[in-house]
Amino acid sequence: MADNCCESACGSETAKADPRWRRVLWAALIVNAGMFLVEMVAGATADSRALQADALDFLGDAANYAVSLAVVGMALAWRARAALLKSLFMLGFAAWVMGSAVFAFVNGTAPDPATMGVIGTLALVANIGVALLLYRYRFGDANMRSVWICSRNDAIGNVAVLVAALGVFGTGSAWPDLIVASIMAALALTGGVQVLRHALGELRAIAT
Repeated sequence: MADNCCESACGSETAKADPRWRRVLWAALIVNAGMFLVEMVAGATADSRALQADALDFLGDAANYAVSLAVVGMALAWRARAALLKSLFMLGFAAWVMGSAVFAFVNGTAPDPATMGVIGTLALVANIGVALLLYRYRFGDANMRSVWICSRNDAIGNVAVLVAALGVFGTGSAWPDLIVASIMAALALTGGVQVLRHALGELRAIAT
């Protein structure tokens, strides 16, 4: 618990003293909102569940960054509650992707690998850029850590989308797309649990 309190204190001072944190959040918000629109259209066109899942992940992250901007400079309790809310977003995303993969397994067809590859590469570049901007804040309070975990998971997920595109191209089957969508759901699930535990730990520390 002492480690969590130390991280929280450091994160609080960083958020208040470093105006760059707010600028980074705005940049991340704009990038994620734009990529949500691009990937949702491309995912529907290519009939790719992995792209659609990644698009919803971009939407969830845009909402997360908006929440983080709203609580910058606020008391630790509010930032911890914001992180708690964001963990629920992540867990909800995981549940949606799992359900979508099951639906596609029953009714879906093989997606277009070319579109998956092009859009997946674009999304990877966007997420690596955001992750590099957020890297210095990865050890802050639960709110900062949640933003970093989302960005890290996104970059990993984009690599998985590219692997799925190669798999679909090589096999002509939807299986690689569905497998990657499931992996992305697992990433969201584990990330959401990490953020949830960290936020609850900070709230317990505040209450004592």
